[in-house]
Amino acid sequence: MQVFDASSMIHAWDNYPIAQFPKLWDWIAGEVGSADFTMPRCALEEVTHKTPECGAWLHDQGLTVLAPENDILQRALQIKHQLGIVNDAYHVDGVDENDIMIIASACVHGGELVSNERKQPTLPQNLARWKIPAVCQMQIAATSCVSFVELVKKSARVF
Repeated sequence: MQVFDASSMIHAWDNYPIAQFPKLWDWIAGEVGSADFTMPRCALEEVTHKTPECGAWLHDQGLTVLAPENDILQRALQIKHQLGIVNDAYHVDGVDENDIMIIASACVHGGELVSNERKQPTLPQNLARWKIPAVCQMQIAATSCVSFVELVKKSARVF
C-alpha cells in the first residue's frame, strides 16, 4: 500500500496533466480503485483545497481515505513527543501536525509514504526541524518514504 502526502499528489497533478499522460493516470486510477494508493483525510483535504479538480478526480476514482483513528492518533502523539514538539509549537522549518498524521497513518497501515517533500542532506540537530523523509527514518516511524518519481520508477511501468 502506498500512502500519499498532499505534496506528491499535487506534484503529479501539476506536472503530469491527464490530457498529456493518460496512461499514467489510468495506472493511478487503477491503483486508487484497488486501494493500493490511499491518502489520509488531512492530506486529501489539503489536495482538495489547493487543487479542487484533483480532489474531485480522486473522489471519483473511489480513493480510500484513511481516517485518524485512535491507533493513528496515538502513533502521531508518540512521533510528536520524539521530535520534542510541545503543545502545538511546531518549527516553521520542520514537520507540522498534518505531516505527523500522514506519517503515523503510513506507519499504522504498514504502507510506504509517497512524499515530494525534499530530503535534507544534513539533518538539523533540532529534531523539530526535520522534514517528512527524515522523520520516516526515525525508529518510532520506521516507514519507507519515496517521491512520486521514485514510485513511478520502482513500478517499472512504461507509460
